[in-house]
Amino acid sequence: MHAAFAALLSAASTATPTPTPTPAVDPDLVTPGPWGFVVIAFLALVVIVLVWDMMRRIRRARIRSEVDEELDAEEAAARQGERAAEATETDAEDIDPKA
Repeated sequence: MHAAFAALLSAASTATPTPTPTPAVDPDLVTPGPWGFVVIAFLALVVIVLVWDMMRRIRRARIRSEVDEELDAEEAAARQGERAAEATETDAEDIDPKA
């Protein structure tokens, strides 16, 4: 088996060498050129502007949520203060002044 493989390999190596292809296309025609650069630069600029706008919107939403949480906490504290005042008034009415 090895002898047959070696004979096949030696026959393949003595065959005619593979020719190297000559370039059929002018390399200057397949480069992107100045318009390709302009398009890529424009896309990069658009991506930068979109990321900047997204970060601004995220920051604004986060600040709004923090302000909403503070307002909710203030309202809850005010409601709790009102309930405490009502409870104090109710407790004062329950006390018998004659005792």
